[in-house]
This record gives sequence, C-alpha cells and structure tokens, in this order.
Amino acid sequence: MSDDGEMLREEELNHLCRRLADLRSERGWTLEELAERSGLSKPFLSRLEAGHRHPSIAAVLTLAKVYGISVAQLFDTQPTPEDPCVIVRGAGATAKAVNGLLYVPLSSSTKPFSLQPIGVTIPPDRPGNETYQHEGEEWLHVIDGRVRLLVDGKTHTLESGDSAHFDSRLAHRLDALDGKEARIILVACPIPIALNPRREAVQATAGLVG
Repeated sequence: MSDDGEMLREEELNHLCRRLADLRSERGWTLEELAERSGLSKPFLSRLEAGHRHPSIAAVLTLAKVYGISVAQLFDTQPTPEDPCVIVRGAGATAKAVNGLLYVPLSSSTKPFSLQPIGVTIPPDRPGNETYQHEGEEWLHVIDGRVRLLVDGKTHTLESGDSAHFDSRLAHRLDALDGKEARIILVACPIPIALNPRREAVQATAGLVG
C-alpha cells in the first residue's frame, strides 16, 4: 500500500501478519517459494510478515488464492464453520480501508472459491494516480455514481448500471467522477501462477484492485 491511503487498524494488521507467517510456516515454504507462487516480491512479503508493510486488496486476494483459503479467513480470528452455502449479512459487514478505497468482502467461505466478490466504495477525493496490476481478471458493476476506469492506458467512463470485465494483469485504476463517491460490486478471479502462460509479461506488484 502507498503512504497516502488509509491503513488497516494496528490490531488488524498485526493479526494478518501473524496469520500470513503461520500459513507459510505450516506449508514449509520459504519466502522465495511464496514469491514464486504468488508473483509478489520477496522483499514485499518479508516486510508484510514483519508488520512493516500494509497489504493491498490485490495482495490479499493473491495470497488467499495461493494459500487456498478465503479472504475472510486471513482476517478472522475465529474459524468459520463449514457450510455448503455462504450467507453474508449486510448488517454485519465491516468495511476496511486500503489506498483510499473502502471495501467489504462479500463472501466469508472457508472454501477456496475462485471468485472473490467485494463491495467497493470509491471516494470523490481518492489520492494519488497510481495504476495497479496483478494476476487474474476482474468484473465490476457500478451501483451508484460515475466511475473513471483506466485499463492499459485507455480511459472508460462508467455510469450507474454499467459493467466492465478486464484482464487485471493490465495496468488499471478506478476513480469516482463529479465530486461524488461511487459504489461498485467487484468480482476478482485470481489465476494460479502455474496455469498462467503470460506470467513473464506481468510486473510483480503489490498493487491494489482498482
């Protein structure tokens, strides 16, 4: 995460860092092996496990996929009971702030589903102008407001009710228009590194979704 976004609370970050370190230890992986599997850099992963780096949405999605667990499991302090159908109640959803975006995981399954649905709020004054890229693909639908979507250098203006689907290995960014916040539903689908024939064309970044 860049320095100009909102951070996870300290206790959330500490729990996440311990969780990531434990997961890697349980699997007997070195940092080099995790970097190879995830496409994230070894220095970034080392700083993240040590609590010296804040994760992005994309990094969280990627690591959850690599470890074969859900995003919610990375943050949950209590195990989630097995259930063939996952229900996420809106009243119990807790938003997390990363890089100026607010996001709420819309699935808390213990199963390693490929699809990762997220509710995202884009503030009117999102800082910075960085673009991001990561393994997989994304589909998004604008619920409210207007959104500027930049993908691979091309700008698209999305109105309420519009959708977009793109390869998230291409540089991309989301911003709200008209000085008003925008709300979207975003579904990310990470692609396992071993199955990705274009990995060499991707710069390994810790960029966030959008």
